[in-house]
Amino acid sequence: MHAKINDIQLAYTDEGNGPALILIHGFPLCRAMWQPQVAALSAAGFRVVAPDLRGFGESEAPRGRYSMDRFADDIVELMTYLGIGRAVVGGMSMGGYVLLNLLERHPRRVAGAAFLLTRCNADDAAGKARRAELAQLVRQGKRSAVEGAFAEVLFAPATPASEPQLVETVRSWMRNTSDAGLIGALEAMAARADYCDRLGEFSTPALVMGGAEDRIVPRETIAPFAAALPNSSSCIIPKAGHMANLEQPQAFNACLMDFMRLCSQPFDAPRNDAGSA
Repeated sequence: MHAKINDIQLAYTDEGNGPALILIHGFPLCRAMWQPQVAALSAAGFRVVAPDLRGFGESEAPRGRYSMDRFADDIVELMTYLGIGRAVVGGMSMGGYVLLNLLERHPRRVAGAAFLLTRCNADDAAGKARRAELAQLVRQGKRSAVEGAFAEVLFAPATPASEPQLVETVRSWMRNTSDAGLIGALEAMAARADYCDRLGEFSTPALVMGGAEDRIVPRETIAPFAAALPNSSSCIIPKAGHMANLEQPQAFNACLMDFMRLCSQPFDAPRNDAGSA
């Protein structure tokens, strides 16, 4: 499905009925990563909406500046378009940075915040320099550098051998991401705000989820993240890396479903089938 959101065509999946869950994908991925969650949670009585952020998947990829503000505003406008006043929002990795922006700028739209394999801090100088280097390589036609930089660390060490088709599928999503999306998101992540000292301001019910073998967001960062949020719980998914939702979908879904049940007392999530195929 597609909607005209903030002057671009935004692609999204919208399945199920009930309290709404918005799932925001990571970099450099797309909404297809949420297929196991869309299937399980929509069948369990929830409405699950998974958009492709601008520049990713089937969404339009405008040139120009991208930012966490812009990504967050796209999510809010999509919610309005779909008739969703408030929703639980889950953000994976880069999607978590968008979620932090939503909590700061649009807190009334967030009924619950699920921080999925993500962090609260901004990039340090080395991180900013690395993102700038990758963006420049994309401009030079060397976009395979992005796939190479991320594909090797997305999974638990055993996953490439045990599930090679999963790894190839994720690589295909990276290859299909537009140059504009890669460059724009790399620059947006480098410029993002640091929220670690502000987590105490967010009283929204929160979940912080990590993977026991995540090499991008180490599991030891999860407990401090959760402890800094006033109203939070946490869970660690065993035998999972940064793609925990695909590597261990049953454990991931169980944790997320428990959080949805906790947050679903009641908030508005009426369906409005305004989208077009």
